[in-house]
Amino acid sequence: MSNTKDGERIVTVTEKGQATIPKSLREKHGITAPGRVKFVESEDGEIVVRPVGTMREFRGLERTGGEDRSATELLQEERERDERGNEELVERLTDSGADGEDDRAADEDDRAADEDDQAADEDDPSDD
Repeated sequence: MSNTKDGERIVTVTEKGQATIPKSLREKHGITAPGRVKFVESEDGEIVVRPVGTMREFRGLERTGGEDRSATELLQEERERDERGNEELVERLTDSGADGEDDRAADEDDRAADEDDQAADEDDPSDD
């Protein structure tokens, strides 16, 4: 590796296409080893190396509203809302009373009739 003017560095690229990022640049830009970087080609055709943060650094990044609650607390609240919604749905369906039970009984009768028809078709030698 050799230094050039204006903080530029020249590094060797191995036969495998690997290049070592100078330690001073890794430290300055928070690139950990082992770690990840991304290569981006600019509009000018230059290759730019950018650090990629770890998943831990991204945790909660999309959160909005300035909430100070943890992701775990937010998830727990969402689960509780879902559970209340499920309970309300069960209650509404249960309140519909016998109509729902009659529908289920009719569905079971239809399934049984379909199975009988299918069994009869398999036993019918005239289809061969």
